[in-house]
Formats: sequence, structure tokens, C-alpha cells
Amino acid sequence: MNKKSKIVIFALLSIAALGATVFLLRDSNIAVLDPKGVIAQKERDLIVFTTLLGLLIVVPVFALTFGIAWKYRESNAKAKYTPDWDRNILAETIWWGIPTIIIVVLSVITWNSSHELDPFKHLASDVKPINVQVIALESRWLFIYPEQRIATVNYLQFPEKTPINFHVTADAAMNSFWIPQLGGQIYAMAGMSTQLHLMADEPGIFRGSSANLSGPQFSKMSFVAKSSSESDFRKWVNGVKQSPQQLDMNEYAKLIKSSTNNPVAYYAGGEHKLYDKVIGKYMGPEQEMQGMSMYEMDHHAN
Repeated sequence: MNKKSKIVIFALLSIAALGATVFLLRDSNIAVLDPKGVIAQKERDLIVFTTLLGLLIVVPVFALTFGIAWKYRESNAKAKYTPDWDRNILAETIWWGIPTIIIVVLSVITWNSSHELDPFKHLASDVKPINVQVIALESRWLFIYPEQRIATVNYLQFPEKTPINFHVTADAAMNSFWIPQLGGQIYAMAGMSTQLHLMADEPGIFRGSSANLSGPQFSKMSFVAKSSSESDFRKWVNGVKQSPQQLDMNEYAKLIKSSTNNPVAYYAGGEHKLYDKVIGKYMGPEQEMQGMSMYEMDHHAN
């Protein structure tokens, strides 16, 4: 088999591989590329823009690589030998100037987006936000609604077009709280409280998950996040308040144990300031909150 035949076969295989990839992904639902919230929309646009910007370098480099390899192949006696090109001012300007410009553009974008998409930054809205406290356990997610006095396991509901103020911690190994279609992830760490502010633009059911390897039950650390109308949310809250289960310390002790069976559960009321008590168990007496809880401090500050 001559070299031309090898090149043709390689090109055909490359085209076939590309076609197979497109065919397999044509019906795939990539969550981060299908945003349903204002934060996720901005993050999707940022991913697309930076990818296209990077292709300004990647595509020419690959094209030149194959082009040069073909032109200066051993069998091409017509290729002109020009060793003095190593100090060509035009060529040096192109391959240093264009990447420098791209890096400068990316630097500005990174600076602006880091501040605009800061997970601790509250979302501007005329609608009163919903506050949710999130505790990552060994094999499940616990959601506490302090103002509604309810709690859920592996199920999260909130009204559409309403800011959600998440306060996130862990009572197990470090984890990461993530609803891909609404926004980026935020780490959940024992003894610490992080924040994440999201908002859904429309009703829908979204998959939530752990984005950090956290142990044997990592693959089962998923939950349902549902965006509904305000009236449906109020009905749901009232329904949860009728639950016979109370999230007291005895029930919480059962939840923190690792399990392979993690069904959705609902609790009406329960232990007062459980979220702060979970954080406080990892802190020394001199570091514990005095008077106002961490949630209350942030709530009053904003």
C-alpha cells in the first residue's frame, strides 16, 4: 500500500469517526448546554464563546500540521526548502500575536464573569427569594426550608422566576451540590457554610447530583429539583406540612448513616436550627455562633 492510499484511508476513517460521533450525540441531552435558568444561560454562553475562541488557535494549528506534513512529505520533490523562515517577522508576529490577543480577551472575560457569576452574589429580582439549607450526607441530600418549617430528602421544589438562596454544608466527606440546568456547582464541606444563588426561568423537572467523588455512594447522590408555579409551590408546602414525620435528632441520626436505599422523604417541622448545629459539631466552643445563627446573619445582611 503506497503513502497516498494510506492518507486517503486515514482521511476516510477520520470522517467516519466524526460522523459516528455526531450520530451518537444527535439526541443526547447535555444538561449544561440546555439551560433553564439565568445563571446557567450565562454559563452556557461563556462555554460556547470560549470554545469558539479557542478554535481560532486549534483549527489553524491542526490544519497547518496536516498541510505541512503533506507538502513536505518525503516523496514530494517539488517542496521548496526554506530554512531562513525561522526568523520571519510576519510569521513570528502571527503565531505570537494572535494567541496573545486571545489570552488578553479571555483574561477580561474571566475577570468580568468571575464577578458576575460569583455564587455568593444574590440575584437581583423584585420577587422575594426562597431560602433553602442544604446538607450533604453520606448517601443523600437533605433540604431544609427554614421559613416554611419543612424538610425533604432527595427532593427539592421551588417556584419559577424566584431567586433561590442556597446555604450549603456537609455532615460527611466533602461533596459538591449541582443542578446543571440551573447553574454551576458549589462545594459542601463539613464545618463550613457556602452559598449558591440560582433561579429557574420556567417550570420543569431537573436532575441534581453530586459533582465530587465522595465515597462508595457517590453514584447514588442524585436528587430531583422541580420548578413550579407559585401556587403549586404553596400547595406542595402545605402538603408536606401534613407529613407525620418530624426531623428531630433521632430521625437525623438515621439519615446520616450510609445507605443504598435513599427514597424521597418529607418532614413537617423538626429540630430548631439543625443546619447551624450540624456546622457547630465540627467547630470548637470558641468558634461557635453566639446568638444569631449563620443563616440569620446572612438573611439580615441582605
